[in-house]
Amino acid sequence: MAQFIALNNRFFSIAGFSLLSAYLLSFLFEGQVLYSTLAYNNVAGAPYILVAIIAHFAGLFSGGFFVKSQAIARYTMLGSMTICFMATAPFFFSPSLLWAVGLILSGYAGGSAIASWGYFLKAFTPKNHRFKSCADVLIYSNILMIAINVVAINFSPFIGLTLSIICLVVGMACIWVLPGETENDWREEIENYRRRDIKKPLILLCLFIFVITINSGLMYQVINPAFEHLTGLTSWYWAVPYVIALLFMRNLPMRMARAKILYVGMAMIMGAFISFMLLERNALDYLVVNTLMLGACGIFDLFWWSIIGEMLEYTENPAKIFGIGLSAHVFG
Repeated sequence: MAQFIALNNRFFSIAGFSLLSAYLLSFLFEGQVLYSTLAYNNVAGAPYILVAIIAHFAGLFSGGFFVKSQAIARYTMLGSMTICFMATAPFFFSPSLLWAVGLILSGYAGGSAIASWGYFLKAFTPKNHRFKSCADVLIYSNILMIAINVVAINFSPFIGLTLSIICLVVGMACIWVLPGETENDWREEIENYRRRDIKKPLILLCLFIFVITINSGLMYQVINPAFEHLTGLTSWYWAVPYVIALLFMRNLPMRMARAKILYVGMAMIMGAFISFMLLERNALDYLVVNTLMLGACGIFDLFWWSIIGEMLEYTENPAKIFGIGLSAHVFG
């Protein structure tokens, strides 16, 4: 029975986070639902996108400073997701000041909710399974994002927005059923906190994440706009190589040194930029460039997500470590 409950909690934890991430990726964080909604209303998107990213970064970075227990993490996630729900509603209506306010509120709240999930990752996923849990949430959230993007771009941004909100609501239900406290005995781990100082490794990891994810910024600002005329293809294929790379990494044998795959990822990034400079802007060229770039992003994202997941074992505040680690990704 105890094993069933543990698996059940892990399932709802992963499901809730994946659904929240699908909302964030499809709408708030430079999502195609947001872009499509802005374009439909002939609104300049840059200011809105910027304030949402800044607010999301602030939520990720600061969330762990006030979320200091699993019970608070649960309430924070539920409260933050409720704020996101209410702050997204104005986008069904004509542009107004509420749009900017909504993006700031939902950006910060969404970042705080993501950071808070660090407690659930530590509590409900054993240390040696966190690699697969991190892979699962990235895979599921991106598959949902792809589906929502296809609808928003090819049919209606308002249907896409509705689907994003549905993901948010169902995610809230999944988090609601999770216990506020667990029976895990962390007394032995307190010695790990005292014996191991993870500040320096965390700083080095954040620097690595920041440098590598500059490429993601270039992808959003340079590569994607160059192929925006291929709407039918880009609407669904964009994140497919990312998901495939995650599936490949997830199913590698545990004994295999996954760090060596980083060299493959670096080679793929260089290949993507070289291909972008040399090739034309047709569909086949897009497939080459996007496959290399997004495949590399999948490799790197899962690598540092899993490292952050392992670091949670040596902290009394998983939300702070998880949030700061992921904020470096957004900052890049």
